[in-house]
Amino acid sequence: MAEPILRVAVPSPLYRLFDYLPPRGGPGVGVSWQPGMRLRIPFGRTRTVGVLLGTVASSDIPAGRLKRVEAVLDDEPLLPADILALAQWAADYYHFPLGEVLAGCLPVSLRRGGAAQAAMERQVRITATGVAAAAALERRAPRQAQALRLLALHPDGCSATQLAAAGIGTAVLRTLLERGHVETRQQLPAPPAAAPPQPGPALNPAQQAACDAIAAAQGHYACFLLEGVTGSGKTEVYLQAIAATLAAGRQALVIVPEIGLTPQLLTRFQQRLGHAPVTLHSGLNETERLAAWLAARSGAARVVIGTRSAAWVPLARPGLFIVDEEHDASLKQQDGLRYSARDLLVWRAHRDRVPVVLGSATPALESIHNARQGRYRLLELAERAGNASTPRLRLLDVRAQPLDEGLSAPLIAHMHRHLEADGQVLLFLNRRGFAPTLLCHDCGWVGACRRCDAHLTLHQRHQQLRCHHCGSQQPLPARCPQCGSADLRAVGAGTERVEQALERHFPGVPGIRIDRDSTRRKGRLEDLLSQATQGTARILLGTQMLAKGHHFPGVTLVGVLDADQGLFSADFRAGERLAQQVVQVAGRAGRAERPGEVLIQTHHPEHPLLLQLVAAGYPAFATAALAEREAAGLPPFRNLALLRAEAVDARAPDAFLSAAHDAAAPAAGVEFWGPVPAPMERRAGRFRAQLLLVAHDRRRLHHLLTTWVPRLSELKQARKVRWSLDVDPIDLF
Repeated sequence: MAEPILRVAVPSPLYRLFDYLPPRGGPGVGVSWQPGMRLRIPFGRTRTVGVLLGTVASSDIPAGRLKRVEAVLDDEPLLPADILALAQWAADYYHFPLGEVLAGCLPVSLRRGGAAQAAMERQVRITATGVAAAAALERRAPRQAQALRLLALHPDGCSATQLAAAGIGTAVLRTLLERGHVETRQQLPAPPAAAPPQPGPALNPAQQAACDAIAAAQGHYACFLLEGVTGSGKTEVYLQAIAATLAAGRQALVIVPEIGLTPQLLTRFQQRLGHAPVTLHSGLNETERLAAWLAARSGAARVVIGTRSAAWVPLARPGLFIVDEEHDASLKQQDGLRYSARDLLVWRAHRDRVPVVLGSATPALESIHNARQGRYRLLELAERAGNASTPRLRLLDVRAQPLDEGLSAPLIAHMHRHLEADGQVLLFLNRRGFAPTLLCHDCGWVGACRRCDAHLTLHQRHQQLRCHHCGSQQPLPARCPQCGSADLRAVGAGTERVEQALERHFPGVPGIRIDRDSTRRKGRLEDLLSQATQGTARILLGTQMLAKGHHFPGVTLVGVLDADQGLFSADFRAGERLAQQVVQVAGRAGRAERPGEVLIQTHHPEHPLLLQLVAAGYPAFATAALAEREAAGLPPFRNLALLRAEAVDARAPDAFLSAAHDAAAPAAGVEFWGPVPAPMERRAGRFRAQLLLVAHDRRRLHHLLTTWVPRLSELKQARKVRWSLDVDPIDLF
């Protein structure tokens, strides 16, 4: 019998699969070659790891030229059928090489050919000698005696992490090992112990109706849009739905924005469900990520909570998918494979025949449109849970008013009143640093990034000018580099500058600042959030990191310092994002028994978007915004794909995009807009341009892309640029 030919997906930028022969002297005829197994293969002048997709009887390549697989790395498929199908769909929809999509499904160690086994950890166990010696050590070596008592309670052993948490250091363990009182061994990490779940609060009628609808969908596909005002108890609905899924013997996968992965959330899940969720996010090292991935794949992890990359994690028994804050831009990957974790999970739920819940107080306009078209089922939580009341929103007209580092006199007066009434105050400004611009008052010089078309942001505490786009930084100059004047002025206010103003106006009142600068150190974010939740910090100042996903029961006043940033942007989504930010941050107020108040500072109090939000809320804004999108021919009523190009040579991107435009076959109903320079033409030293495809019909757009995209790398102009395709872009910059 002839040898089978193995069809392999190889991580490369090529839009094709590759054929190989079985390893010489190894598995061959009669072997069960199963899709999803990893193979170590020669590829060009290197060796890499590919994923087997199947076998064929013949190849377009002559048998004598086919290379052989060097090693079969798995006895059974590492990637199950549903993940292979998801990867194939993503490769087709986002027009990205399948080999690279499949490589991205795997943790780095598995991608490199490592064993599909969690790393062993050292376990310390008490010996018979240690049991006999424990009592005698009480007086002369109390720390050793403490260690032995603890180990006696855990005859199967304790990890070094558990012992360190109990205050038992390495010196004590070394002494016990030398005396034979303990022994060590390497073993796989023990699964987290289950505990009796704690009962949750009684559900209100809307919450109960949502839970009933999700429970009724168990075992088949249904997509629910859970639209609930902030504080309405969406998380409680998630917990009840997950509990029902676990009771049915299935697993639940929850996707959250990065900022939502706080210890507060994880502790609540563990207490309510009785199982510690396994987490998957960027803060894990590769060993931790591999252990979590394998636990999900085997079914040992009953609940998985992660950021967008967790959408790819295999589950042994999928039963429920949840996407929290489904509108959040962080759910869309912005480099490499530009996928939407929300859209991946909707497709995956349909394929796996499980329900998926998309939750948000401010759903994306696309999701609202899908609900109105009947593709999603809308579940509404229109009232806050418990005794909490909806906060009152009010616009503060700051025109012609003096502002002290962005703080108006009426806002400061309201802050004093709420603080005197033992309330907490939250101030929102989505601009970190001290000031967004450094200006010479004498000659007009402005500190600009040498590599980007952007101003440098002043970070006064570190005496630096930093670019928030490319990350470059330089020392703060003592004099103007252009005219030598010492009169350099900071223009505009960032969170660092507002923090200093708050210290002047509210001396002795404890406050915290939460932004990317103040939370760089590991564990710092958790510490600051704990201060905010417990009420030890009375004034909370921050960017969007503080605006959503947190429960601060003591906050009674929210101040939005600058609501005008998104009112006049060139990005058609800017208004939607502004509305979402305002509503999300406003929702932090009045989440307990005390009523909340929200003050929105603006120079445009007559702007229709702001008036609509204050008077009628986000649903009314969404209705008006969708009508505008339909009239303008924009998503969700049109379908977009954005071809980007960048190069050090300013002319190269436009030349490539023009050639790409000419290479496209004419397609009815698909328009090409551009090429044009990107809104920020130069970034990180490279010039950028883009070509936008706009289509009335999604199928026609993808039909064009299927034949067009693989040919782009063959254009001679492609050698001079870096290019990428973004299907359903959320960022046109």
